Amino acid sequence: MTTEATVATTQVYRVWIKASPERIWAAITDPEWNNRYGYAAPGYFELKPGGSYRSTATRQMKDFGAAGGFEVPDVIVDGEVVEADPPRRLVQTWRMLMDPTTAAEPFTTLTYEIEDAKTQPGVCKLTVTHELTGAPATAAMVAGTDEAGAGGGWAWVLSDLKTLLETGKTFNE
Repeated sequence: MTTEATVATTQVYRVWIKASPERIWAAITDPEWNNRYGYAAPGYFELKPGGSYRSTATRQMKDFGAAGGFEVPDVIVDGEVVEADPPRRLVQTWRMLMDPTTAAEPFTTLTYEIEDAKTQPGVCKLTVTHELTGAPATAAMVAGTDEAGAGGGWAWVLSDLKTLLETGKTFNE
């Protein structure tokens, strides 16, 4: 059984995707792409140091919250761009606002690194590193622990991203 106390404060996820670095970058940073996979919440970036980041709730998320007796805010994740080096590296701060517990935790740091696979032409390795020091509830959520009730966390999001880029469809299509 995983508990908040045993969830890593640094989580690293890797996935190999048959796509160019430019397509992967666009899928991460362009709301026309990033609203199609994972939890389907569009994310908006100002891709410069100090630029803003925000992800907004979908109607489905708001309806789910209302059915459960709680309000889902319009902005569900916020942060700031620390570094943007298209199409290879994006570093940002990240804070989940959907839940009062995670909203009260400090900003965490999320890094995306896109590299060409050395042995497979046309394949890239996407590494996502999430530094979660001081944010145990957020760590449990993004790890996709059953206790957090968050679904599959980063593993789910990245698997769906890979599926979309390689097949043109997501898990829900």
